[in-house]
Amino acid sequence: MASTKTGRGTRAAQKTYDYIVVGAGSAGAVVAARLSEDPRTSVLLVEAGGSHKHLSVQVPAAFSKQFKTERDWNVVTEPEPHLDGRRIYHPRAKMLGGCSGMNAMIYIRGNRADYDGWAKAGATGWSYDEVLPYFKRAETNSRGADEFHGDSGPQHIQDLRSPSPVVQRLIEGAAATGLRRNDDFNGAEQEGTGFYQVTHKRGSRWTTADGYVAPAAKRPNVTVLTDTHVRKVVIADGRAVGIEAEVDGATVLLSCNREVVLSAGALNTPQLLMLSGIGPAEHLAEHGIETVVDNPNVGAHLMDHPMYLVNVETTAKGNLAEAESPKALLSYLAARRGILTSNVGEGGAFFRTREGLDAPDMQLIFAPGYFWDHGFGTHDKPAIGIGCSLVGSKSRGQVRLRSADPKDQVAVTFNYFAEQDDMDAMVAAVEKVREILATSPVRDLVGTEIHPGPAVQSRDELEAEIRRTVEHTYHPSCTARIGSPEDGVVDPELRVHGVAGLRVADASVFPTVTHGNTHAPTVLVGEKAADLIRAAR
Repeated sequence: MASTKTGRGTRAAQKTYDYIVVGAGSAGAVVAARLSEDPRTSVLLVEAGGSHKHLSVQVPAAFSKQFKTERDWNVVTEPEPHLDGRRIYHPRAKMLGGCSGMNAMIYIRGNRADYDGWAKAGATGWSYDEVLPYFKRAETNSRGADEFHGDSGPQHIQDLRSPSPVVQRLIEGAAATGLRRNDDFNGAEQEGTGFYQVTHKRGSRWTTADGYVAPAAKRPNVTVLTDTHVRKVVIADGRAVGIEAEVDGATVLLSCNREVVLSAGALNTPQLLMLSGIGPAEHLAEHGIETVVDNPNVGAHLMDHPMYLVNVETTAKGNLAEAESPKALLSYLAARRGILTSNVGEGGAFFRTREGLDAPDMQLIFAPGYFWDHGFGTHDKPAIGIGCSLVGSKSRGQVRLRSADPKDQVAVTFNYFAEQDDMDAMVAAVEKVREILATSPVRDLVGTEIHPGPAVQSRDELEAEIRRTVEHTYHPSCTARIGSPEDGVVDPELRVHGVAGLRVADASVFPTVTHGNTHAPTVLVGEKAADLIRAAR
């Protein structure tokens, strides 16, 4: 039987498996766990990173402490053409559980219009009504089961244990501007303002490594290899027959009888496809890679949500500036309560910046603390942060190989604000935030505006400031999207065009990026992929 342990010191007791899943993140963990429920199949789950069992993973408020550590791929983009040529840092998790162990834990499924739009464009089987059962199957919601939620899944979804009074006031301020109160952004309607539900269990982060990998790893038909870098998919006679990987410093072939599933994320999955000969033929030739399938859509259509941060000084207590105090640590360690249980982006709103949209194009994220430069920025006074995340973004970029070396970082260009509509929406969002801060529930809490600052008022000044300092919401997707061979990489059953026995299951298959945080939709992809694979046996 295969090894049931994880870690650098324990390797496969066999070299051939029924299924090989590459990447143990928000989708890959799900695929491997669900496939292994059949004791007649053997499953290998391969992860480039190591364990997720670190205090900075478990403590919700510490999520940004993981950036630029050994648990981060530490991606830096090419010069962004519409951001004054800036190179943008883009954290990507490298550990069991993937970005479910590094994100801000906001549980948002997206909008009904996302999935109905996918289905209308040709992604058969992906309409909202068809995917809702997978969302429900995946979750144990602390509020219990209902029309939209489940109560017996591997993924724990809960209300914050110690919600910030500051965020409550911001929600009241947003409501005062005309946004309706919404206690469930994943229910009947997405639009409105309220607290977010989070991927927590009893005040600590809950990852797909906790909910899916840990139970699956106890099964005798599962092998989990960590600290294992996959070099490429091995293809013979038009079929994926295994992977080439570095195991304990040696390059080995790990074979499969049925299917290889790439779940390495929207940046690394297209890299692996191209390293395997699947991608734009001309680009592959530049790096000396023989073309197996000429598909220019591999690595194309990259989408994300740019985010601009408004920060203002505050006199309010209970701020994240107090998070590193002994009192806060004691409250967390003793009872899993207090400011350290904050996911930072505790509440927010969804709204339309203009009429005629199918779904809200802007998400606000309310933080009871200063947040700038991915958490690396500091300010000498307590502050409130409000993120303006453009969830209806239109601009598209690409992922390309920097070289044929599997350990070389990909060349990524997000192309933020290539579309003027995106900039128009972001300016409107900053103006909306200023309106919220001026409402009676909020104005007595706030002092000097730090970003963009009181000197930045005109539209031209706002645009220039946004281009100079905007970042993003960590939601890359669509680089191996569902579509026809002419406009996509995989079919609606997630099978890679032109290669048998190879599927993709992660955020790269989204036809378009969802309107909101992408963890929940990525888990959905994993759940549905497992059923598609099982149905094909």
